[in-house]
Amino acid sequence: MLKQRRMAVEQVAAVLYEAEAAIDAALNKTAALTATVPVARSNAGLSAMYCQGAVERLSETIAALAQARRGIVEAHKALTADKVQMGLGGLRLDGGGGTKPPVGIAAEATNVQPLHPDASVAA
Repeated sequence: MLKQRRMAVEQVAAVLYEAEAAIDAALNKTAALTATVPVARSNAGLSAMYCQGAVERLSETIAALAQARRGIVEAHKALTADKVQMGLGGLRLDGGGGTKPPVGIAAEATNVQPLHPDASVAA
């Protein structure tokens, strides 16, 4: 029974780490695209009126990806708690993400407030 639980935890962890990396990669690429659009527009000699809608949509996409990242981090915390409840708290899995922040810092991260006043409505 313990062996099956350990295998389940390892299977979920592997996919979780991939999902976290995918969200981070999407956030990185979208931020790069957002930074590129105004530069390309300017280099083409176009008015600032061009591409404004695209920049706004990309900015919204970055905010959505940041929210998705928060969601996956919260899911990670929940799965870690589940692992402990299953009696596998001592099992350490390396997702290649580096060291974790101290417990106090990780707890503070859940209390981050949105910068945009309308963002709190969606939460």
